[in-house]
Amino acid sequence: MHSIQEISSLCKKSLFQLDDVRYLNCAYMSPLSKSVEAAGIVGMQRKRIPTALKRSDFYEDSEKIRQLFAQMIFAQDPYQIAIVPSLSYGMAIIAKNTNFQRGQNIVVTSEEFPSNVYTWLRVCQEHDLTLKIVEPDNQLNNCGHQWNEKILEAIDGDTALVTLGHVHWTNGTLFNLKEIGQRARECGAALIIDGAQSVGALPFNVSEIQPDALFCPAYKWLMGPYGNCLGYFGSRYLNGIPLEENWLNRYPYDSDSFQDLVIYRDEYRPKAIRYDVGEMSNFILLPMIVRALEQLVEWGIDNIQTYCRNLVNHKFINKIGELGFLVAEEDSRAAHLVGISLPDNIDLEKLRSLLIKNKILVSIRGQSIRLAPNIYNDEDDMNAFVDALRQFRN
Repeated sequence: MHSIQEISSLCKKSLFQLDDVRYLNCAYMSPLSKSVEAAGIVGMQRKRIPTALKRSDFYEDSEKIRQLFAQMIFAQDPYQIAIVPSLSYGMAIIAKNTNFQRGQNIVVTSEEFPSNVYTWLRVCQEHDLTLKIVEPDNQLNNCGHQWNEKILEAIDGDTALVTLGHVHWTNGTLFNLKEIGQRARECGAALIIDGAQSVGALPFNVSEIQPDALFCPAYKWLMGPYGNCLGYFGSRYLNGIPLEENWLNRYPYDSDSFQDLVIYRDEYRPKAIRYDVGEMSNFILLPMIVRALEQLVEWGIDNIQTYCRNLVNHKFINKIGELGFLVAEEDSRAAHLVGISLPDNIDLEKLRSLLIKNKILVSIRGQSIRLAPNIYNDEDDMNAFVDALRQFRN
């Protein structure tokens, strides 16, 4: 693993194909590195001749993924990792395996990503629960601290489940999951984390935070393909019932013959593996995830967050502040996903067009710019962004 000093001075742009754009939008979707793309091509080539596939091909990549992801989030047991297709699929597993009681509540943050809302709206309707939506205060500089306090206050003895991200997906507000998790456990509530906008760029330690479940789509900060999501399950959910019954979540490891599939079995494969989606053994996508996780582990998640912090530094913040754009205090937000509040009476379409004209790719969410740099960005990208804002204001 590279040291922080090495990674901070060494951009990985050459490992990606981003030569003609300033891509500051990993929160939308990461680019694929050249090596991840190559792994997918090899996977397609392997599928060309089905007779060349071995039984081990159905399991080897998934085992590597469990090991690598467990290492990344400091999980002790790779069998606590499941391979599912999406965040919403993971939330549906939790909904199916939580014993809700009439009159309880579910705590979420406001403007949460829809895949972490619709499931709970349905649950509240079916079980006569209340969905508690915790709003932030409007004071930008203190928003993170106050929002965290309001979340803690919302969790009570009637709370069945608390679900939120490590950072808010629209503006990067950092949530104190350690304190929120402790409060949830005191009240007997489950803590379910949407890791889509953090894991892969912001350190996450399941031993410290102790979530009951964590779900991370592969196509954002994990730098993998679209259509896969990695899930971690704590002890509360390791003996649950999966959403679907497929041969892969029952077929034993110790069999060398597919003819044994006609011997039906009552028991599931151990722990979280029971939740694996049918046709989990995708011969194209899984090798891509393996390679993506390998490169992240090699670079180091701490190093990536430090690298992003060096890009979104005080000099950068001061420059955009002088132009009338505001950013939350550093201890209230992450470095890899930053919400930049727009001045009043901004022509959003004009700003969007100007950024696109300058080949600067960001997301605009509501009245803020969502800036999401990563290890493939450099100081030139950040300066180009500032120059575009200056041009717009002039």
